[in-house]
Amino acid sequence: MDKFGMHNQTEQLYARYEGTGNADTSRYEWLTNQHRDTLAHYVMDDSLAMFISIAEGNSVTRTKFNMLERMQQPCGPPPKTEDSK
Repeated sequence: MDKFGMHNQTEQLYARYEGTGNADTSRYEWLTNQHRDTLAHYVMDDSLAMFISIAEGNSVTRTKFNMLERMQQPCGPPPKTEDSK
């Protein structure tokens, strides 16, 4: 496999899956995608949601609701950029 074929495959991978990021993805965007993917997995998996709800002392529904709320800004507000100053 040549260098250009490998580059083409990685570009296709980046285009297909947003969570993989690319050269222009900032650290904040990448971490936000990772946290959202993790929280979505916890919400969809009933046994994990039940385990977390027992550990937190809440109902399963409340735990899932809290996780969905955290998905809005899982890493806090975005950092200030030079453009927004």
